Amino acid sequence: MSAPVRVVVVDDSLTMRGLISAALKRDPEIEVVGTAADPIEARAAIKALNPDVITLDVEMPNMNGLEFLEKIMRLRPMPVVMVSTLTAAGTDVTLAALEIGAVDAVAKPASATSEAFGELAAKVKAAARSRVRPRGEHATAAAPSNYQPDPRGVLAIGASTGGVEALLTVLSGFPANCPATVVTQHMPATFTKSFAARLDKACAPTVTEAEDGAPVMPGHIYIAPGGEAHLEVSPGSQPRCRLSRTEAVNGHRPSVDVLFRSVAALKRPMTGVILTGMGKDGAQGLLAMRQAGARTLGQDEHTSVVYGMPRAAHEIGAVERQLPLHRLTSAILDACAAAAQSPVSRTA
Repeated sequence: MSAPVRVVVVDDSLTMRGLISAALKRDPEIEVVGTAADPIEARAAIKALNPDVITLDVEMPNMNGLEFLEKIMRLRPMPVVMVSTLTAAGTDVTLAALEIGAVDAVAKPASATSEAFGELAAKVKAAARSRVRPRGEHATAAAPSNYQPDPRGVLAIGASTGGVEALLTVLSGFPANCPATVVTQHMPATFTKSFAARLDKACAPTVTEAEDGAPVMPGHIYIAPGGEAHLEVSPGSQPRCRLSRTEAVNGHRPSVDVLFRSVAALKRPMTGVILTGMGKDGAQGLLAMRQAGARTLGQDEHTSVVYGMPRAAHEIGAVERQLPLHRLTSAILDACAAAAQSPVSRTA
């Protein structure tokens, strides 16, 4: 049996530290080696205990969570899982933390019980296996000024753990007239509206949270609502967003597989991209897209925070090419152009 994941829990609330610690201690593969009430205590605990992962509250005394995270990523990069309130301010700070380099985030539950932290242990263990690099390593090239999208084409992107940073890197390089783009990012409910707003400010295209019935058009990027509904693209002369509140797939709603399978059914040029993430959601859907004539790309192992979803897709032959994150923007635009030049065929 491998050594347990060593964790330091950082939160200004004694009650919350106890709840998080209790939730983690129920997993035999995790050991809580220390707790801290603020960044000063946390810094001492990190030096003394050398944990594999820390959980970090976003709002703390003496130094806020973002300032402390910046220092960690600059001086001692290590896996960090953010624990956020469900307020708008907490959501915005958590998204900023994920952009800085936090591996993942969980929402503080409304009920004050350790059982409410259902996903925390799995996310902490995934964080321990993740690759954490200094901020800014993934700068992307600027978009070509002469890019012309195919008005018929659809680009579908799926991501999970590490996807906030990856999507920001990829999409910030898109031109204002980018391909019609639909995105499923595994994210808690209430986060995706703020995430779409942050992307909209950072990117040339218009980025919005997907709404049922919205036309899927070039120059627009649509983000699946987190934790609420699957995002699909309906067929027809004008493809549209379709939100379905059916059961979770691969443990997720929204599911990347659901999005990719819906796009695979479109009789039009299409491109699929799978980015960093834990698990295998999206692999079968991307294979369906490739079998239906799509061009498909995956993020490579070295630049993935968690090489789970891209690995699963690559191993079953769903990915034509794997590339490092900083090369994906131009490769995606090239793939969309290539998809427009080749006839869409269905082989599955």
